[in-house]
Amino acid sequence: MATVMQKIKDIEDEMARTQKNKATAHHLGLLKAKLAKLRRELLAPPSKGGAGAGEGFDVTKSGDARVGLVGFPSVGKSTLLNKLTGTFSEVASYEFTTLTCIPGVIMYRGAKIQLLDLPGIIEGAKDGKGRGRQVISTARTCNCILIVLDAIKPITHKRLIEKELEGFGIRLNKEPPNLTFRKKDKGGINFTSTVANTHLDLETVKAICGEYRIHNADITLRYDATADDLIDVIEGSRIYMPCIYVVNKIDQITLEELEILDKLPHYCPISAHLEWNLDGLLEKIWEYLDLTRIYTKPKGMNPDYEDPVILSSKRRTVEDFCNRIHKDMLKQFKYALVWGSSVKHKPQRVGKEHELDDEDVVQIIKKV
Repeated sequence: MATVMQKIKDIEDEMARTQKNKATAHHLGLLKAKLAKLRRELLAPPSKGGAGAGEGFDVTKSGDARVGLVGFPSVGKSTLLNKLTGTFSEVASYEFTTLTCIPGVIMYRGAKIQLLDLPGIIEGAKDGKGRGRQVISTARTCNCILIVLDAIKPITHKRLIEKELEGFGIRLNKEPPNLTFRKKDKGGINFTSTVANTHLDLETVKAICGEYRIHNADITLRYDATADDLIDVIEGSRIYMPCIYVVNKIDQITLEELEILDKLPHYCPISAHLEWNLDGLLEKIWEYLDLTRIYTKPKGMNPDYEDPVILSSKRRTVEDFCNRIHKDMLKQFKYALVWGSSVKHKPQRVGKEHELDDEDVVQIIKKV
């Protein structure tokens, strides 16, 4: 492990020494590819006989969505979990009070949201320091990340946590790169772009692919991509998730400082101890999770508005709705009647490919 750590440090030092310009782009691209490979090696699960995932980290996924609280020790993650969910997570004024992963559940707008209080991250977690490896591996399974920051401690904490999460292949508030990468059997590296490129050229692309022992591939760019974007697509293990920066302990800063914080994107100022703006935080979590509520309507009865079926906004067809209720439902499916904003008529008869909108009412008609 020490040798991999040493190699990572050597590459990072070399990248820091290298000037960034067109002449060194090729060399920097190669170094970034080597660094991504070494990080993956470091995070690969230990071989037989090695330590397991760590006690208290194998939390069963429950509910409709999972939200992780990530942050440095003693920023108020446990207090926030206690106030939002009523789950007891030990709170104290010293660092590293929480040592395992503690789950809690919020019921909000009919959805069951699992909230995970993860232990404090320390700098260097992405290189295996502290419990960082387990913490961030659990964070990868979440649908949304809340980075909890202390309003008194500097915002440099934000950069450090982002760096740790990016080192684990978690991309915050980003879309997957709009580029196509396809391996083939022969023909070499074929690099095409629909826009002018300032970061990548054929030599850099060939060097990065060569580092992964890929000698035949078609690569098409639809925007001005960087070497990091290409490495993310080749690695393929990147997770793109929404993130909210929760600035806690705002009762200890001035109004002017709070106004500055309010202008920053993806921010939500709160005071967990005094329960300030917790409703605003829940509203923001709901917005970032982007869930769709579908109400069921049994034949001849009123719709059930108490217990909606929760679907992801990316997968919300009638077919997904049926699978969420029961996997055998599609076998008996004839058509569905839908009331709501996704249809013109009330009700409208639709097939299983129809995309549903938030708060639609659905009645499934089965084959006789």
